[in-house]
Amino acid sequence: QVQLVESGGGLVQAGGSLRLSCTASGSVLRPNTMGWYRENPGTQRELVARITSGGGTNYADSAKGRFTISRDNGKDTVYLQMNSLTPEDTAVYYCNYYYNIDYWGQGTQVAVSS
Repeated sequence: QVQLVESGGGLVQAGGSLRLSCTASGSVLRPNTMGWYRENPGTQRELVARITSGGGTNYADSAKGRFTISRDNGKDTVYLQMNSLTPEDTAVYYCNYYYNIDYWGQGTQVAVSS
């Protein structure tokens, strides 16, 4: 089992920034992929960004140029730096760890006011 603990969500004005963090613990194996997804009520959970143990990254089009994902393998921690936030970024953000199967964090709310 892998446990994921997220932090860093909150309320911010449009144009502002937030940094999300997620630390994995338990049976963490490598190589793995960690990432961030987001979800709003009535919509499907969607990829925001993900990063492999080797540093390869993948971004949603909506995140490119504004968000940066990074990780510290020694701490089993993934970060999402979000800049130039807009109200459309409002969602619950979920940390994901993938090694054969998916593990999910509990979610952290990000709210962007206009």
